Amino acid sequence: DKRKPVTRPRPGHADLAGAIKYDFHDARYVLERASARETAARVAVGAMAKALLGEFGIQVLSHVIAVGPVRLEKAAAWKDLVALSRQPEVLLGCVDAETEVRMKEAVDQAYRTGDTVGGVFEVVAHGVPAGLGSHVTWDSRLDGRLAQAIVSIQAVKGVEIGLAAEGAANFGSKVQDTIRYDREERRFARGANRAGGLEGGITNGQDVVVRGLLKPISTLRRPLESVDLPTREPALAAYERSDVCVVPAAGVIGEAMVAIVLAQAFLEKFGGDSLGETRRNFEGYLQQVRSSRS
Repeated sequence: DKRKPVTRPRPGHADLAGAIKYDFHDARYVLERASARETAARVAVGAMAKALLGEFGIQVLSHVIAVGPVRLEKAAAWKDLVALSRQPEVLLGCVDAETEVRMKEAVDQAYRTGDTVGGVFEVVAHGVPAGLGSHVTWDSRLDGRLAQAIVSIQAVKGVEIGLAAEGAANFGSKVQDTIRYDREERRFARGANRAGGLEGGITNGQDVVVRGLLKPISTLRRPLESVDLPTREPALAAYERSDVCVVPAAGVIGEAMVAIVLAQAFLEKFGGDSLGETRRNFEGYLQQVRSSRS
């Protein structure tokens, strides 16, 4: 019941911080506005952004790579994501069936114990041209804009672009993507894509790879210790109808956010007052890139 006061804030949610900020004695006003339900509008806008990008051969898809301690061990190829997107019956959105079974077991365990479980989703943008974003100013760096967009999703507490964690644990000679030039194809190529398609805040022509790291959501059927707002006495946190694992849904939101940011950067570079004008600008740029590689 949305009219029922919420006076026992949930640890990890916006309840208490919002109540303190706005001097509320009822966190209902906070939790309703902070709810992930608002992302439905983002997904709708993201669908439009994906449609625009699709006109220029750019596709954006997501998949789940970890639920709790269970993690996909092998990197997924683009064809795996395309195949997954054509299987609506896949519940958790993992490209490997055996790993998905173990992910479901982790979710089932959390459900049985009244707990919740987090995880990691990965968004891949395929067909992105080199040159979106900029290294010139801090706020035009595309990796920064993507990171902000992903962390803005409820329950996301971290973001990774490319193999950031792996790179942080290795020497530079092991993690940089080597460069070569294919004269027949008249294009640059890379030995790998550990950078996740971004260097210096600019897309480099490879797949853009962004991951969101979700904490377990804050509403537990087995509530945690809290305090009653009016009395300041110890209490158990309030319970609101909730899910156990939201990683697959967050991946869909992540797709939308990546698509929105890339569409913005695409229009900043190629502009135009019509699709035809944008296409001419885009094709002219591609011709410029090809001619400079002869």
